[in-house]
Amino acid sequence: MSLRPPTPLGRPRSPIDRSFDRLIALAAVAIAISYLLAAVVAVLLPIEVRRAAWLPLHLALAGGATSAIAGVMPYFTSAFAAAPPADRWLRIAALAGVSISALGVAVGVAGDQMGLAVAGGLGFVGGIGLTGIAALRPLGQGLGPSRGLVTQGYVVALAEVGLGASIATLYLAGWDPVVGAWTQLKPAHAWLNLVGFVSLAIATTLLHFFPTVIGARITRRASTTMTVVGLGAGAPIVALGYAIASDTIARIGAIGAAVGAAGLAAYAAQSWRTRARWTTDPAWHRYAIGGLVSAIVWFEIGIAIAAGRVLVLGADPAGWSIDVVAGPLVGGWITCTIVASATHLIPAIGPGDPIAHGRQRHLLGRAANPRLAIINLGVALLSIGLAFGNGPVTQAGILSVAAGLVPTAVLFGAAIWIGVS
Repeated sequence: MSLRPPTPLGRPRSPIDRSFDRLIALAAVAIAISYLLAAVVAVLLPIEVRRAAWLPLHLALAGGATSAIAGVMPYFTSAFAAAPPADRWLRIAALAGVSISALGVAVGVAGDQMGLAVAGGLGFVGGIGLTGIAALRPLGQGLGPSRGLVTQGYVVALAEVGLGASIATLYLAGWDPVVGAWTQLKPAHAWLNLVGFVSLAIATTLLHFFPTVIGARITRRASTTMTVVGLGAGAPIVALGYAIASDTIARIGAIGAAVGAAGLAAYAAQSWRTRARWTTDPAWHRYAIGGLVSAIVWFEIGIAIAAGRVLVLGADPAGWSIDVVAGPLVGGWITCTIVASATHLIPAIGPGDPIAHGRQRHLLGRAANPRLAIINLGVALLSIGLAFGNGPVTQAGILSVAAGLVPTAVLFGAAIWIGVS
C-alpha cells in the first residue's frame, strides 16, 4: 500500500525531487561568496576606476547579495509549500540573469561603456522578474502552507529592487527626468535596494532560517509582522519622501524601518530563549549561529544610523551617506549573513551522503571563533574608518574582513568538493 499523498484525481503523487533546486541554491551561494571577494579586491583599484565606493558596493550588493537571494528564495518558497520546484531552466535563467547582468553593469560603469551598463541594468531587472516567477509559480501545486507573511515579504522585496534598479538604469541611460532629479533620487534608489530589497529579503528569510539554525521552533509572533511590514513599508516611504522632497514622509518611513529592525531583534531574542543545546559539531554550529547573531547586531546598528539621519535631516539628500552605513549594513549585515548561511547550508542541502556531510561540518568548524572574530573586528574598523574619514583605519578594516573571508571561502570550496566527489 502506497503512503504517498494522493493527487486530486486519486493517483499517487510522485516524490518531489529537489536535487537540482538544491544545486542551484548552492551555486548561488558560491557566486555570492565570489562577488564578496571581488568587492574586497575592487577596493584596491584606483579610485577613478572603482568610482569611489560605487564598484565595491555594487559587487557586494547587486552581485553578491542579490545572487544569493535569487538562488535561495525560490528554493525556500517551494519547500515551505511542499511544492515541486520551478522549472530548472527558469531557475538557471533567473540566477544567471541577475549574476551576469550585475557583472555587466560593473564592467560597463567602471569602463565607461554605458551601453553595456544599460544592457546589464535591463538584464538585472529581467532576472529579478524571473526570480519572482520561480518563487511564486510552484505555490499553486503545493500540499502545505506557503508561509504567507514570508512569501509576501519576498514579493515586496522583489518589487522594491525592481523599482530601484529601474531608476538606476534610467539614470545610466541618460533619461533627462531622472538625471535632473538624481540628487533626490539617489538616496531613494539606495533605500529601495539596500533596505527595501536586500535587508527585507534577508530579514524575512531569517524569520524561518534563524530558528532553524539555533534549533528553536518556527512560530508566528507579533514581531514577525513588525519585521516584514516595518521594513517593507518603511523603505519605499522613505524613498518617496526623498523623491518628492517631503521631510514628513521621509521621517514616517524612517520610523517604519526602525520598527521593522526592532521587530527582527525581538523575534531573534524570543527564538533564542527556546533554542536547543547542540551536542554534536559544536564548532560548526558556533560559526553559523555566531555569524547570524553578529549579522543581526550589525543590522540594528546600521538601520539605527540610517533612520536616525533621516529623522534629524528629513528628505535632505545630505541625510543619506553611504560611508556611515556601508560598514554595518554591507560589511556586517550582508557579509556575516552570507558566510553564516553558507556554513549551515552546504552540509544541509549540498551534495553528498551523511558521511560526507559530517566531514563538511567538521571542516567548516575549523578555527570558527578566530575567523568570525576577525571578520567582526574588520567590520568595526571599517565602520569607524568610513564614518570618520580615517583612511588607515578603513584599510585595516578591509584587510581584517579579507583575512576572515578568504580562508572561509577556501573552506567552502573544500567542503563543496567533498560533497561533489
